[in-house]
Amino acid sequence: MQLLNYITQQTQLSEKSIQNTLELLKEDCTIPFIARYRKERTGNLDEVEIGDIVKFKEVFETLEKRKKTILKSLEEQGVLTNEIKQKVEVTKELTSLEDLYLPYKKKRKTKAETARLNGLEPLAKMIMSQRVNDLDFTASKYTSNEVTSAEKALEGSRFIIAEWVNERTDIRNNIRTQLERFATISTKIIKTKASEEKAQKFKQYFDWSESLQRIPSHRLLAILRAEEAGFIRVKIEIDSERLLDRIENRIIRSQNECATQIKEAIQDSYKRLLYPSLSNEALSIAKEKADTDAIAVFANNLKQLLLGAPLGEKSILAIDPGFRTGCKVVCLNKQGELVHNETIYPHAPQNKFTEAIKKISSLTDAYKIEAIAIGNGTASRETEQLIRKIQFKNDVEVFIVNEAGASIYSASKIAREEFPNYDITVRGSVSIGRRLADPLAELVKIDAKSIGVGQYQHDVDQTKLKKSLDTVVESCVNTVGVNINTASESLLSYVSGIGPKLAENIVNFRNENGSFSSRVQIKKVARLGGKAFEQSAGFLRIKNAKNPLDDSGVHPESYALVTKMAKDLKTNVSDLIGNKTLLSKIDLQNYTSTTIGLPTLKDIISELEKPGLDPREKAKVFTFNQNLKTIADVKEGQLLPGIVNNITNFGCFVDIGIKESGLIHVSNLSDTFVKDINAIVQLNQQIIVKVLEVDITRKRIQLALKK
Repeated sequence: MQLLNYITQQTQLSEKSIQNTLELLKEDCTIPFIARYRKERTGNLDEVEIGDIVKFKEVFETLEKRKKTILKSLEEQGVLTNEIKQKVEVTKELTSLEDLYLPYKKKRKTKAETARLNGLEPLAKMIMSQRVNDLDFTASKYTSNEVTSAEKALEGSRFIIAEWVNERTDIRNNIRTQLERFATISTKIIKTKASEEKAQKFKQYFDWSESLQRIPSHRLLAILRAEEAGFIRVKIEIDSERLLDRIENRIIRSQNECATQIKEAIQDSYKRLLYPSLSNEALSIAKEKADTDAIAVFANNLKQLLLGAPLGEKSILAIDPGFRTGCKVVCLNKQGELVHNETIYPHAPQNKFTEAIKKISSLTDAYKIEAIAIGNGTASRETEQLIRKIQFKNDVEVFIVNEAGASIYSASKIAREEFPNYDITVRGSVSIGRRLADPLAELVKIDAKSIGVGQYQHDVDQTKLKKSLDTVVESCVNTVGVNINTASESLLSYVSGIGPKLAENIVNFRNENGSFSSRVQIKKVARLGGKAFEQSAGFLRIKNAKNPLDDSGVHPESYALVTKMAKDLKTNVSDLIGNKTLLSKIDLQNYTSTTIGLPTLKDIISELEKPGLDPREKAKVFTFNQNLKTIADVKEGQLLPGIVNNITNFGCFVDIGIKESGLIHVSNLSDTFVKDINAIVQLNQQIIVKVLEVDITRKRIQLALKK
């Protein structure tokens, strides 16, 4: 089996596209670079399709590596035949490969192995032939000091037969199929733990039963979490009698004493070997699928959050609200630099309300504040109400900012390096303000798992989760592009071809030499060679550069082409940019070549029309219902403004301006069946909801989307 054929079968993409993509990957090209600047070679594949090629390449390489290990082991054992070798080489799945290897796998001392050492394998073969009539007499010939009776001899032979049954690929695959189609997952409560407070949130899964094939990912992960916590026991169940009948029909061809022994061996094999192994495998496969679904939800949410609407370069006053410890206030200039910080105490117990209003008003005037960002944590609503009472001299927009993960950032190494002379409270307020200005630039500094926009993210495979989220962050950063003269080390590290070390070198160069004036100058950064420049240059922006293309998504390798376009129109590049009339006169067919086709040329024209265009929307002001303070103020039937703050497979959560978020169950999102929640709502979307139910005791609010 060849890599190209394998990926083609798995993805259904064209062989040429896959082959060229594999060559580009071998040349150390990144997914964002390939998707953006090598469309002709890939057949215009997008990042998802290229990502699939990478994924199946890794799966294939893992499979091939395991095949080599198995073949080497079989050869060392002296059991490798041409038939076995061919079976191993054509196998396309790791599970099937392990089944092939199972009979030859070195085992710990088993009952079957002990029986073999006692010389009982010939007896087991005779029983399996099903031609022996006087079985007791035959078995008595195999007695010894270790095997003291015919009955013991028969027992030992059954252990050997049970192992043979367990190693039969056809039987294992049949059970797998039945488990996949008909298995149920059931739970039993551990009564000694049922009354614990932490157990109550899993109450609905006490004594639960459901099809393993159809159980939603969030429910399976919740059940497994409850089991891990020790509140329930989980079992995989199926009609075992039916399965045993199927196995017996495959093996037993007689009605003599041998059949009785074989039947007993089959039952032992099923109970002791087959079912425990394959039911655990079925649960693992279901868990892996649930992980994949949950990671996809998290990745999609993270993408929406990172591509959230930025306010842009504005002077911002940011507040991290609090009661007893006060509200931490910082002022940031248009570049996001900290220019002032202090603490005000407008709420209980200090209640310095008037003093706080005067201070905010004074700071707003002194630093020409254009927007105020208020964290959505404790005392957020009270602080918002305070701000809205102030009569500002100039227009000041007020925003509530999701502060999830801000505390993680404020205590991090990155924050300490950015603000070595300030404590974590000041750093947290700065992060809130910067999130409003540019969510992407600020959120990349935080471990994505801490942002809190997923479901059961701590229960899924952490390696796969990190890989998926890193891919999302990289994609978002390169989609938007990065201002190399203002970007943090964290943000730069996600640029195609850069990474943490080169990001550090770029910042050091910037600190020592001042701002970059051209893309060419980037090559002077220590250890940033030709390949890194090729991969990164198109995603790095330089404002007010001498060459206007340096602030666009046009790659430097295409600068000469743009210059030729301008020359053919008897103008210069600067006059060409943004001039739709001139650009419309360009006949792209005149500029195609063996390496540059229409996809790249169309991208170039789009960039020239709006160079460096930020694909994100602009931040919009939003106001919650000012009459809501706590969950006690929420009443059934109310129509309330809200912001979607998390999306899961079972619905979305909505911030309605109080501590508790409300849930719109998937069934309440639309009058018709909802296949994809993201087709109805998006993270951070401003919506109107209707209150269906309020459970003050459990602190739960059920909502419906108001059309």
